Amino acid sequence: MTSASTAAADSARGRKVAVFGAYGHTGRFVVAELLDRGFVPVASGRDAGKLDALAASHPGLDVRTASVDDPASLDRALAGADAVINSAGPFAETAAPVIEAALRAGIPYVDVAAEIEANVDTFARFAEPARAAGVPVVPAMAFFGGLGDLLVTAAMGDRTAADEAHVAYGLSSWHPTPGTRTAGAVSRQRRDGRHVRFRDGRLQYGEAASPTLRWNFPAPLGDRSVIGDFTMADVVTVPSHLAVPDVRTHMAAEAARDLSSADTPAPAAVDARGRSAQTFLVDVLVRAGDTELRAVASGQDIYAVSAPLAVEAVTRILTGRTRTVGVASAGAMFDAPDFLRALSGHLSVELP
Repeated sequence: MTSASTAAADSARGRKVAVFGAYGHTGRFVVAELLDRGFVPVASGRDAGKLDALAASHPGLDVRTASVDDPASLDRALAGADAVINSAGPFAETAAPVIEAALRAGIPYVDVAAEIEANVDTFARFAEPARAAGVPVVPAMAFFGGLGDLLVTAAMGDRTAADEAHVAYGLSSWHPTPGTRTAGAVSRQRRDGRHVRFRDGRLQYGEAASPTLRWNFPAPLGDRSVIGDFTMADVVTVPSHLAVPDVRTHMAAEAARDLSSADTPAPAAVDARGRSAQTFLVDVLVRAGDTELRAVASGQDIYAVSAPLAVEAVTRILTGRTRTVGVASAGAMFDAPDFLRALSGHLSVELP
């Protein structure tokens, strides 16, 4: 981190950040990351008992019960906060009410939504209100959606257009949280069980099954079997600001099997930070004519790494290191290479 960026981050210390869904699996990582960076988290959610249990592990933590079907409770939860991070899924139910509360409070909103349709809704519904209010709204600021978008943007450099972008996820395993399973069920219901992909500049829904492909990941993974068109939130975030008509995401076959099995247990902590043993390697390939551009990120635990992604976003928003206002993806809102390098304590990144 440069001296300028360190000074900017220091200026954010002591600021209050509300965390909706603070007692959830990812929410706990977000609260811990905020505390590590000197923020003052305000823990919120609908379950008072779970909030109290969270407060017991963080003495002095400010907790405020709130529900998405009670706007006044959300207003109380956000009162005095400088920003809000929404980590409570399914985001099809929580995103709109919390964004509306953030706009009423005039504070930035960031979420960790991986739900494709929920992210589409955020762009469609809140683009004008957020722009008019001058409030930054960053959806999918997490492992799925945010990280891939930052990598594609960094790989493209000064380019604003390309023929296609591939984001290949080399997960060693995938032990889904209950929230992931619930969000997946909501997404499948919303699309009537149909398969979704991004082609010809738009989301397309159909019955075609995802193909099994081979993908040559960088070392140490190498050649692996992946589920092609295992479509994730990157198909919303990347084309929201880059002219890439064909965006495809692929998932390591082993991880896809873990996710699809009802018997796969939830993630279990293996270190003092609460991270699971899961490792990941995200390999981005962008094609523009005869040119191929690549970027790679690797690390541990897709849920844990979503916390520094979201908190870094809030840090940059509160210190004025943004490129636009209104609803924008990570790659549009921030300097992608600089953002990724700032996460060196959490990610190993190789950029062009």
